Amino acid sequence: MIVIVIAVADLWIILGKVIFEGGLSELQTVPDLQRALQRALAGVLLVLLGLEMMEALRTYFSEHRVKVEIILVLALIAVGRHIIQLDFEHLDGIMLIGIAALVIALSAGLILFSGTRLSWPGRRASDEAQSADGR
Repeated sequence: MIVIVIAVADLWIILGKVIFEGGLSELQTVPDLQRALQRALAGVLLVLLGLEMMEALRTYFSEHRVKVEIILVLALIAVGRHIIQLDFEHLDGIMLIGIAALVIALSAGLILFSGTRLSWPGRRASDEAQSADGR
C-alpha cells in the first residue's frame, strides 16, 4: 500500500513540475503536445505495470502459484504501453498486423482464463442460464 501511495505521489509531483515550472510553455505545436501526452500516459502505464507485477509476486509468494490472468494483464499493459510509444508513420503494415494479432491473442487468452461469460448486449444472465439448461 505504501508503494502505491509513493508512486501516485511521484506522478503528481512530476505533473506539478511540468505545469508550474513552465513545462507547458515549451509545447508550441501539436506534435509536441502529442509527444508529451505519450510520455505522460506511458509513465502512468509503467506505474500500473509495476503495481500489477507486485500483485503477481504477492500472489506467488503467498499462495505458491502463478495466476495466468495476472500475467496476461501484465502482458496487455506492456503491449499497450509499447503501442502508445510507437511511431505509426514509419511502421510497415506487417508490424501493425503482428501487433494487432498479439493484442487479440492476449485478450482472447484473458477472456478464456478468467472464466467470465460473454453475453450479447440486451440479454440478461438469467436468460443465458435458462438457455444453457434447456428450459
